[in-house]
Amino acid sequence: MSLDPVKLTADLIRCPSVTPFEGGALQLLEGVLGAAGFACTRVDRNGIPNLFARWGEKGAKTFGFNGHTDVVPVGDAAAWTHDPFGGEIHDGVLWGRGATDMKSGVAAFVAAAVDFVLQTPPEGAIVLTITGDEEGVGHDGTRALLDWMATEGEAMSVCLVGEPTCPNSMGEMMKIGRRGSMTFYIEAEGVQGHSAYPHRAKNPLHALVDLLHRMTANPLDNGTEHFDASTLQITTIDCGNPANNVIPAKARTTVNIRFNDSHSGASLTQWGEGLARVVEAETGVRLSIRTEISGESFLTPPGPFVELVARAVEAETGLKPELSTSGGTSDARFVKDHCPVLEFGLVGQTMHQVDERIEVAQISQLKAIYTRCLRDYFA
Repeated sequence: MSLDPVKLTADLIRCPSVTPFEGGALQLLEGVLGAAGFACTRVDRNGIPNLFARWGEKGAKTFGFNGHTDVVPVGDAAAWTHDPFGGEIHDGVLWGRGATDMKSGVAAFVAAAVDFVLQTPPEGAIVLTITGDEEGVGHDGTRALLDWMATEGEAMSVCLVGEPTCPNSMGEMMKIGRRGSMTFYIEAEGVQGHSAYPHRAKNPLHALVDLLHRMTANPLDNGTEHFDASTLQITTIDCGNPANNVIPAKARTTVNIRFNDSHSGASLTQWGEGLARVVEAETGVRLSIRTEISGESFLTPPGPFVELVARAVEAETGLKPELSTSGGTSDARFVKDHCPVLEFGLVGQTMHQVDERIEVAQISQLKAIYTRCLRDYFA
């Protein structure tokens, strides 16, 4: 009997696994996978739950899947029309937190992997890496799994991440890379004074405005072959000053950059620091910058693995998927240092929203796509 990915998704939704709580989701999957002959290991780190599952011999040609069972908070539960942890199905639609992002994707690849090894055992291995920390800071989720794998001599030859990738229609887009993401936390320290006597003060806000103008005056780039132009957004400016006649002593700003493969976190840090030193010299206001790089840009170039997944998507949906690098970040940013990695999943229109939901037909279709990927990979 085949494993029903829709029922499995509903069962996972009923596990209240809001980051960083496991909520029973990984226990459920460990039971399902263990019963099918997968060797399962919990790789928890610093309170974050993670699950590694292998079928087949270590060192063999290995197809990997990656995903997460943690979900974002529900927000105002009273605003939901269905229980966010009810896993209810109405008129062909499955409702609940994680229905789209991404308990459905996990259920689809677990169901595909279980049926595949039971019905047509391959000459090779299948590895599943499932974390409970993708929606959080990500320090002890997929990173912990990959660290453990390196220690244990475990490896994936390729990896498919089951994040939702399609904007509107099932099959229209797969991700072959992601932009990098980093944040500048900038503090300006000047000299407080009376606004009527600015010559006796050093206005940190003027220095920040000057620096931000230099950062935003020109595009970072015009895009590359597989990436759109990098973007820079000022997200906060604050000095905590309630008085209209006082020049504050300090001010802060936050800048977020999503960058393509013409930059690195290090090169952009150097660029920002260079501009700050110029403004500092001209204004006398001390500027300090702290950077946080949450992921570098990466690309899995079109080739055999990309083509295999694209063919499977087109065969099951009738659509030839666009090869995209759009969107935010995902755990693929960690997997890319381990093996070639791609992302393909459901239509993501309601992820993180109130009344998150997905058509049940898409979940079954996704299982069929993953099954075809496995069949063609091991053919």
